[in-house]
Amino acid sequence: MTSIGGTEMVDWNLAVATATRFVRPGPEVSRDEARAIVAELRKHAKSSEAHVRAFTRMAQPDATGDAPHDTPVLVVDRPGWIKANVAGFRAVLKPLLAKMEDRRSAVPGGAVLGAVGGKVTGVELGMLLSFLASRVLGQYETFAPASRDLPAAAQGGRLLLVAPNIVHVERELEVEPHDFRLWVCLHEETHRTQFTAVPWLRDHIEGEIQAFLGETDIDPGTLLERLREAAQSLAGAKPEGEEGEDEGSRSLVDLVQTPAQREILGRLTAVMSLLEGHADYVMDGVGPDVVPSVAEIREKFQKRRASGAGRLDQALRKLLGLDAKLRQYRDGERFVSAVVEEAGMDGFNRVWTSPNTLPTKQEIAKPADWIARVHRKADGAP
Repeated sequence: MTSIGGTEMVDWNLAVATATRFVRPGPEVSRDEARAIVAELRKHAKSSEAHVRAFTRMAQPDATGDAPHDTPVLVVDRPGWIKANVAGFRAVLKPLLAKMEDRRSAVPGGAVLGAVGGKVTGVELGMLLSFLASRVLGQYETFAPASRDLPAAAQGGRLLLVAPNIVHVERELEVEPHDFRLWVCLHEETHRTQFTAVPWLRDHIEGEIQAFLGETDIDPGTLLERLREAAQSLAGAKPEGEEGEDEGSRSLVDLVQTPAQREILGRLTAVMSLLEGHADYVMDGVGPDVVPSVAEIREKFQKRRASGAGRLDQALRKLLGLDAKLRQYRDGERFVSAVVEEAGMDGFNRVWTSPNTLPTKQEIAKPADWIARVHRKADGAP
């Protein structure tokens, strides 16, 4: 990343150190119990491959009948999740931060201010990551760069399972631990299958993200101010000007939407709704055959997902745009379910043919429109 006077827009090392310092400790488990949990999650991740491939009919088998996955599965703790995500943020945000660096260099004294600003931003980002690190159960990192401690596939990509968070939620929901762990692995394995079975998907999403960031024209001070609002929320302080404002309009994503970005964001929202909804659909579709208590788990988890952990959690979810992610799960699953019911699994899988067969944001809400467009064209109808 370009730098001015040896400084960067974000002190990434400080972000990791801050997040690691402030992240909540995980649930208490003995050393032997921790080893058993890690081993079980790895076993479930492996067994989930066959379940997901059979249900989705997506992965292309090789000569031995196995679909090769070169993306590693990593069972991590909360600090491990933080390190992995900081590395991913640093890679994805490089173009945007380089642009902001150039803007700062044109300001008198910008290099001096940058030395302070990079550290402040690092602390703010670290505070946000400390909040998120205790909530993520699993994650397929599409653009993850490899490191000595955190390997990734040659083209990027790794599957993270955050063991302490999985244990925390299974205890909170009072569900059968072995069933819950497999249920989570089915969801995350679906994401890994999506990207390994659809070769063009990663490059397509990366291109959309970079186009979105390339259109961004934001003042560094404005971005820092919004990050500070989020950090103040974490500390329980009410950001100035919050009274009387619509919290739903204060998402970080809302900061960087030009007309061109809104168009790109619409496409990204549609594809993310598809991916998340598909993972939920597969998780529930496979579940009854391999997860005996899937109905109980789903009911309790849905209530938890919808309600959040409290007022602070809800405020931060709005600020970070996480409410939109919750809608993606719901809207995307409805789309997948409707298409599969009408066209079957093979008919639904036409969605993976090319970027042109991905649903639009409007089609996510109206699956019949996608079926009419894609199936009429593919079947040669006028």
